[in-house]
Amino acid sequence: MRLTRIVICAWLLAGIGSGPEAAAEPLKVCAAENELPYSNKDGEGFENKLAELIGKELGRPVEYVWWQDPRYFIRDQLDRGLCDVVIGVDTDDPRMSTSKPYYRSGYVFIYRKEKGVKVADWESDFLKKAERIAFMPDTPAETMLKKVGRYYDQFNYLQSLVGFKARRNQYVRYDPEKLVREVESGSADLAVLWGPQAARYVKNADRPLEMRVIPDHQARSDGEKVPHHYSTSVGVRKGEEALLADINRVLKKREKEIRALLKAEGVPLLPLEETGAAAREIAKKGKST
Repeated sequence: MRLTRIVICAWLLAGIGSGPEAAAEPLKVCAAENELPYSNKDGEGFENKLAELIGKELGRPVEYVWWQDPRYFIRDQLDRGLCDVVIGVDTDDPRMSTSKPYYRSGYVFIYRKEKGVKVADWESDFLKKAERIAFMPDTPAETMLKKVGRYYDQFNYLQSLVGFKARRNQYVRYDPEKLVREVESGSADLAVLWGPQAARYVKNADRPLEMRVIPDHQARSDGEKVPHHYSTSVGVRKGEEALLADINRVLKKREKEIRALLKAEGVPLLPLEETGAAAREIAKKGKST
């Protein structure tokens, strides 16, 4: 293999190669094959677009390494060298090296736009009266619904959103589009989701929906903080400092394009200045997923 690379380099120096794109090593990206709005095999996710932008800037064609189950792909694919990059990870995820954050967002309340209806925080009267609340398990929404006494009366409805599939020892996907459609159709009064995963469906809804970012001052009954705002980065395998530096360079150079991509998606963007060492430490301790 080493000899082959030396020969290829010699061809390039001699001008024999067919062009820089033909000789470039692919940028192998770990991505979900069916996890819209992030990514899918048809390239319809906003993280597909970001991966292509990074690959183009680096002069490396993007090659996807697909996963179906998010629980193990870092261990089984990234750590084993089957891919080089993961788009859209928590800043400072301890399992990998992460880039500087390229956006910050938060969990949101989603409800139908109706006169006089406003859901500002977990103490809002609307939340107390809502009959059905769509959310995903193992998120800040579950923690806070337990605090305000609305989790257990939503348990059967939560299971119905995935056809009462058992979650034991298997990955059960909660489709964010379905949860938003539940609110749009009137089947649910409210949904609580991570803003970036809901934005596309709120934006494209036939019926006007309100998407309100939840303030980041929430706490459990015991006073432990429950973060609702998080920063997002690109992840690489630990030790790949050169690649990480290249990605940071691209993120800085293409910052305006990336922000435009996210705004076109409808992602609720928060100031990156909100991020700091203390905030990240709290997030690592308190995040449920």
